[in-house]
Amino acid sequence: MDWSALPPLTMLRAFEAAARTGGFSAAGRELNVTHAAIAQQVRGLEARLDVTLMRRDGRRLILTDEGRRLAEGLGRGLDIMRLAIEETGRAAAERPVRLTLTPKFSAYWLMPRLGSFRAAHPDIELLVSPTPEIVDMSDGRFDLAIRFGDGTWPEVESELLVASAHAVVATRELLERYPVETPNDLLRMPWVQENETQEWYTWLRAHDVAPGSKHDILHLPGYMALEAIRSGEGVGLTARIFVQEDIASGRLVSLFDDPDAPGTGYWLIRAASASEHPRPTVRAVVDWLRSEASECANDPA
Repeated sequence: MDWSALPPLTMLRAFEAAARTGGFSAAGRELNVTHAAIAQQVRGLEARLDVTLMRRDGRRLILTDEGRRLAEGLGRGLDIMRLAIEETGRAAAERPVRLTLTPKFSAYWLMPRLGSFRAAHPDIELLVSPTPEIVDMSDGRFDLAIRFGDGTWPEVESELLVASAHAVVATRELLERYPVETPNDLLRMPWVQENETQEWYTWLRAHDVAPGSKHDILHLPGYMALEAIRSGEGVGLTARIFVQEDIASGRLVSLFDDPDAPGTGYWLIRAASASEHPRPTVRAVVDWLRSEASECANDPA
């Protein structure tokens, strides 16, 4: 459609309102502008079309035949637009809220809390996609994402949901077989690593250790990786929140405790554009996640 062939929408809107309400003043009140502004737009539309659309009869404005035809056409067009917008809004409101997050966070943090969400929001359909894949939030596949890091990702809006540093952990039995005194000693041990993640290499490089060509690595989904670490299959790197109780009970030993890095943890991520006018259902999920995270911070056990 060639939009340049149409008069400006401000002119059409002013004329439609004036025709429907019967005057410039009433149209101005409806559109929150002065009656003079409405009159100027209508006169500009008449000049553009080279036709008289409204004429004054005493203190009243009366539509000409041309004005009546145009007003009726605009009314039908606006009704069609209004219906399409309402149907689109209903479809968006009924669409599931799509959340992507890592398998480990899904299994150990989200799943125990989903009963609370369903009780609070039985009318919201939630689609959870556990994957370590880094997704493009701008393509519209997901409304929300939760990922571990420091929050410095481009072209997204992120807020810290659950603060947590990394922890290198292993069972006491494994450490008896592989004594560890320095980070470099970790290269002699079998590793357990969550699928499609690079945290191990990032951590080792930060501690001046070159991973080299290491092969004895067991790659597993996040929730299986943590169980493998607890079973002594290897040393693992994980967010501290998932192993706090294991460390406290002695089930796992924490190695090379790093001071908590400010801003490190699981972040709630949205496309920058989507955060401006979120759907009510998405806003409800965000509010619920914030509430659960706040309770978790106040009662970490």
